[in-house]
Amino acid sequence: MNITKKDIDSLNAVLSVEIKEEDYSEKVKSVLTNYCKTADVPGFRKGHVPMGMVKKQYGKAVLVEEVNKLLQDSLHKYLTDEKLDVLGNPLPKDTEIDWDAADFNFEFELGLAPQFEVDVVGKKAITHYNIVADEEMIDNQVKTISKQYGKLIAKTEVEEGDEITGVFTNEEKEINKETTLPLETLKGKKQIKALVGAKVGDTVTLKTKGMFADDHANETYFGVSHDDAHGLEVEVAFEIKEVNQREAAALDQDLFDKLFGKDVVKTEDELKEKIKEDAERQFAQQSDQKLMDDAIEALIANTKFDLPGEFLQRWIQVSGEKPLTEEEAKAEYERSEKGLRYQLIEGKIRHENDLQVTFDELKDYSKTMIKAQMAQYGQSNPSDEELDTIAARILANQDEVKRMSEQLNGQKLLDFFKEKTKLKTKEITYDKFIKEAYS
Repeated sequence: MNITKKDIDSLNAVLSVEIKEEDYSEKVKSVLTNYCKTADVPGFRKGHVPMGMVKKQYGKAVLVEEVNKLLQDSLHKYLTDEKLDVLGNPLPKDTEIDWDAADFNFEFELGLAPQFEVDVVGKKAITHYNIVADEEMIDNQVKTISKQYGKLIAKTEVEEGDEITGVFTNEEKEINKETTLPLETLKGKKQIKALVGAKVGDTVTLKTKGMFADDHANETYFGVSHDDAHGLEVEVAFEIKEVNQREAAALDQDLFDKLFGKDVVKTEDELKEKIKEDAERQFAQQSDQKLMDDAIEALIANTKFDLPGEFLQRWIQVSGEKPLTEEEAKAEYERSEKGLRYQLIEGKIRHENDLQVTFDELKDYSKTMIKAQMAQYGQSNPSDEELDTIAARILANQDEVKRMSEQLNGQKLLDFFKEKTKLKTKEITYDKFIKEAYS
């Protein structure tokens, strides 16, 4: 057997594979001999079927199968031994194979990964947001908590500030959703006006357009899909089942203990500080995700290289469960090109900076998670033996290992960006962050 590579350019090559009769003949003979022993052919005792008959019936199929096995194994070994960084898989060239011949020649197109350098630092600084919980947000959260744990007082007529339980219906959009609607969540003045003064048992007709400040609320209250929620503009009937006024709970020790545990919080100021800490911990995660997204976008924009686009489109066309047309393959390539570029960039960053996750890191990470979960149930000081036993059980689950590996890989990359990328820190409230970052 002989394999040779001919470079078309820096991104495309052709592999020629020459297979001689001596490369496959013994294997084919072995398979056919086994067929002679096991084949069930009328007129012959099992194990006494003539080789000539077996060859005539199965010879061509066995030959094709064994040559293809040899071909795939040889290609894989060649690509590994030569350390060729290919994109997709080798693509057979459209050549007719004469299976009656003794020797065979095959050709495969290769798409080669480009050579490029990554400038992680970049010329333009990326904003890393320090999102803070301002007084207005904290005060609103205190009010929400007080209302949430307050007492419901049943009423017969809707007034400002009430909660209304009822059923929204609309035949066109197949809406039939029972929900509890705090009147203060409504943005639309016409809808509020239509509801104030309505009584239990009444059915009020409302327009969905502009009812809420955020169209995503349409998913929650009407039960429509995410796509339908955006720009939903229909009339809904709202049959009122209950009207309740929520009397705010007192900000006392009973409420604090219910929220955070015995004596963790003792004053309203401590409650506000706790709310601020919890909120800003969540905000930090959103800030980090935004930093990661922006760093990735910057890397893709700043790292220039060509791809073997025509090869990849042909490979996409034939590699799926169902063959695609040229137009479909081109569209799929255009959709996936950006992701492929980042995949190559990320792989290079991880390789050059040794950002791979080790087993010891996975083990330590799983033990940290276990300790945090046990602490929630009052087990604050588990022994090393306990942690090792539970960690071993977790690490035996491949799905868990995959999930933790993805989390650790993401954290390593984020830490790398924070250390190496040019950053500018900006303090901002949450509302302003949402408007600035996702407008």
